This record gives sequence, structure tokens and C-alpha cells, in this order.
Amino acid sequence: MVSTTTLKSLLAVSTLAAASLLGSCGSSDTTATADPAAEVNESFERYKNQFIDSLWYYNPRLASAKGNHRYDSLLVIPTAARREVEAAAQTRMRKSLTGFKVNDLSANNQTDYHLLLNYLDKSRFYSDTLRSWSWDPSSYNLGASVAEILNGRYYPLDRRLRAISIKIDHAPDYYEAAQTNIERPTREHTELAILQNEGGLQVFGPALQDSIKRSGLDAREKKELQDRIATTRLVIENYLKFLRGEVLAGGKFRSFRLGKELFDRKFALDIQSAYSADQVYQKAQDNRAYLLRDMGRRAARLWPKYFAGQPMPTDSVAMIQRVISRLSEKHATKEGFVEAVKAQIPVLIKFVNDKKLLTQDPSKPLVVRETPLYMRGSGAGASISAPGPYDKAANTYYNVEPLDNLTPAQAESYLREYNDYTLQILNIHEAIPGHYTQLVYANRSPSLVKAIFGNGAMVEGWAVYAERMMLESGYGQNSDEIWLMWDKWNMRVTLNTILDHEVHVGNISREAALKMLQRDGFQEESETTNKWRRATLSQVQLSSYFSGYTAIYDLREELKKELGGKFDLKSFNEQFLSYGSAPVKYIRAMMLKAV
Repeated sequence: MVSTTTLKSLLAVSTLAAASLLGSCGSSDTTATADPAAEVNESFERYKNQFIDSLWYYNPRLASAKGNHRYDSLLVIPTAARREVEAAAQTRMRKSLTGFKVNDLSANNQTDYHLLLNYLDKSRFYSDTLRSWSWDPSSYNLGASVAEILNGRYYPLDRRLRAISIKIDHAPDYYEAAQTNIERPTREHTELAILQNEGGLQVFGPALQDSIKRSGLDAREKKELQDRIATTRLVIENYLKFLRGEVLAGGKFRSFRLGKELFDRKFALDIQSAYSADQVYQKAQDNRAYLLRDMGRRAARLWPKYFAGQPMPTDSVAMIQRVISRLSEKHATKEGFVEAVKAQIPVLIKFVNDKKLLTQDPSKPLVVRETPLYMRGSGAGASISAPGPYDKAANTYYNVEPLDNLTPAQAESYLREYNDYTLQILNIHEAIPGHYTQLVYANRSPSLVKAIFGNGAMVEGWAVYAERMMLESGYGQNSDEIWLMWDKWNMRVTLNTILDHEVHVGNISREAALKMLQRDGFQEESETTNKWRRATLSQVQLSSYFSGYTAIYDLREELKKELGGKFDLKSFNEQFLSYGSAPVKYIRAMMLKAV
């Protein structure tokens, strides 16, 4: 899974005063030209550049996430007045954007047009209709943005510390606005906010103090920064008291369930699929049935190998469960889990190179690390934090949550879920050639719009597609063991969509959800409880994996059929990735047009 930091920052604030810059960029330009098509595309290129330039000033958190650190010292105060200004500005910006006739634009610019329009529409939906700023206290966490600056390597330490000092000088206003905004939150997001802000407090602890000591700041600057840190710690502690006391004790919570209308709209804006939420849900139900049949066939072939002389259960599900359980016994140790992840990365790099699946870039660092405290608790055990297009040489972090806070029984359950087979698939998904590789390619995209406004379903879909593509190419020696465990893994992706829909559109209970995940998904208890938590904390994101994967796989199979013997897997992979993180439906149109 990709870190949600970028998504939250993308929607936190908007491009505001850009309207004044963009008002003259529509298709009203009537300057005579020998090539009207070239002129309208040149005009749109100018529009995009101005849109992006203004975006950074008004959304410094997103700028930092994308590698533009010019505005690291700015802290947006999320007040009602700020939201009103954003709404008016975005209305003007939408009018300016729609002044272009989309059919007059090139295929590349048509996609960018739709991405910008979707961004504006999504921003208004999030702010005016979904209103998560009022019920998600976890969206307010100053520690996360400060940690990103502190851990950066793009500017010298002194400059980064000065940016932190200026930013946190406004911490009291930031958390005051946060408390004003919170009204009938969900219990689940309140508990997450407490956990992550406790982690955020650690950011203002020893590591920052050590950085100040070894810096070149003068005595006055150090004193000023120390005072601001003390104040920031105090306001975070007060925010935690507010959440633990007034909010939790008050007990006035809303449900974490969105309901069908909000879920369908959010699905359309976030996923940008050619299919509706209901259609993707039905596709997932069909795939669940297919996977159960394939798992039954593979488990039956494996039975004599692992249960020689024992009668095979007549119940197919029971037989699959026993084979999976036996395979799950082979796993890393609790203490060695993070190291086991690190050890697999070179193996994946070599396989991709040997099989010539795509061209890799060894100059882009991938660092496996323990998930920072301020990022823990969302239910995702692994994630990628990737640099943006302005900071391409920076590290990509593969965040792996250590198991040191788990009891022996909990750790064993977790390790059985992420056994030696599944752990390889996880590393393909998160690292190579999954998220890490795709995001390296995305940063090369000639379109900054596609790199900035990346589509989550394409990003997650590519990672799932990469798993299957690797196995199809011979990873794991094409054994029934690795394919059976991939079937189980892909069943997780499939059930993610079903669970997402059942939680927010239906009214599935926790008990029924866990039973479904354990019975049909053959998942360990630790995985099912984490997944339930994640389903209550997110909406639509769990549907992105299956919807993106099926769209990519269907496109590949369509091109294989059309090109026949001329189809080349490496060419497909690299061409697909060359379009950046655009929605698959737009990439499909461009690739089919290029055939």
C-alpha cells in the first residue's frame, strides 16, 4: 500500500488564488496561428504550469510530498474562513479549466484535463459533502509533516531546522482550528488520532534535539526553536487531552459507515474507473468464486505431498485450509521479520533483470525501514513512502511495521499470514516491481499533472498486476505452492473490495466480516482484525486494488490478442508505466490509439 500522507495532504487545502492566474488561460485566446491545434495545446501547457505553480504555495504539505520544498516553512491553518476562500477560488478555477474544449487537446492533454477537473471536483466533494475535516481527528498531526522535513536530505540541516521553527510557530493556531472543526467524529478515527499524535510527540523528542545540538544555528535561533518545540509539545498534549476527555468521554460519535450515496460518489472520484462501484463489487464476487475453484484444484494436487497417506477431506474449503495452514508454518521469526524483508529485495531485482520484465534504475535508492511511530496504527503493516517528481534522487522508504509490540500468539498469527511464500508476494507488491518501481517511472512522466495527481487505483492495481506478472514469468518456479498462496493473496484483494462495499454500503457486522475473511479468505486472525480496523478507517481505498488490477490485466490481454506474436511483455510494461499514475481508463485509450 502507498502511504496515505500524500492523499490527505492533496485534499487538505487547495489551489485557491490560482484563479486570478488561470482566468486568462482558457480557449478564449483568439490569436491567429497557422496551427490552431498546436496553439490550443500550448495554451493548455501554460495553464497547467500556472496551476501547478500556484498549487505549491497554497498546499505546502503536498509540495513537500512531491519534492518541492520551497514552502516547507508554511503551515496552513484549517479554519472555516480558509475553506470558504478555497470554495470560491476553485469555482473560478473550474470555470477557467472548462473554457478549454477537451476534444481540441492532444491525447496526453485530454488526460491531464480530466485529472485536473477530477481534482477540483474531488476537493469540493471532500470539503463540502464528505466533510471529513469535521469527523476525522487523525487528519490533524503536525508531527508527520515536521518529521518529513527533519528526515529530508534535500537542504542542509540548518535550513531544514529554520523551516521547522517557522512552521511550528503557528502550532497553537493549527490545533485550535482542529479542535474547532471536530464535531461528532467517529470513535475509530478519534482513537487513531490519539495513537498517531502520541507518535507525533516523539518527533519533537531526542532526535530533533540532537539535530539542533549539531546544527550551525546561532544561540538565539536555537533558543527560539527550543521554545517553539516546548510550545508545540504543549499544544499537542492539549489536543490529546481534548480527544481523550471531551471527545471520547462525550460519546457523541457518528458512524464510520458512509452509506451508498456517499460511497458511490467517492468511488467515482477516487477510482476514476470505467465501471461503477456496484459493477466492480459484482466483478469481485465473480472472482471470489473463480479463486475458490482454482485453490481447490491446486490444494488437491498438493495434498499427497504434505499429507501422504491421509484421506483428503471431502469438504474442499477444509482441504484448502489444511494445505494453506501447513504452508504457513514456514515463516520468519518475530525478531527477524524486518530483516527478512530486506533480504528479499536483491532477489527480486535480479529476477526482473534476468527475465527482462522492465528496465530498472539502480540509481534510485530503496530503503527498508521500520514504520515511523507517527504512521502506525492504520492497519497497514507495510507501505511505501516515495519521493515526488521534484526530488527524484531522494530515498524511497519501504515502511515495515515491526512486531515488537505483539504478544507471542499475535506475532505467530501475523507471521503465519506473512509466511515465506506470502512475504515474497508482499515484497513484489510494495517494492519490486510493484509500488517502488512504478513510482520511479511515474517521476519520469513528461506530464507533471500525472505525477502529482496520481490515481490510487492505477498505483495499487499495478502492484497487484506485478505480483501475477512475476509468477507468470516463472517466479517461484511456477509451483502450486506459490500459486496457491498467490490465490489466497489475490482473494484478499478481492475480499477487500467486497468488505469495503459491505461495510459502507451494506451493514455487515464485525463478526460477520471476520468470519467471511477467515472462511473465504483463509486469513489468520491478526490479518482479519487489522483489515476490519482498516475498513472502518478508510473508505473506497480498499476497492482500489481489485478495480485497478482487473483493468490493467484486461488491457494487457486485449493487446496480446490484438498484437498476437508481436506482443512483447517488457514493451507493454514500460509503455504502460510511461504514462505516469493516470487512471487506467485513460492509459488504455492512449495505448490502444498507439497500436
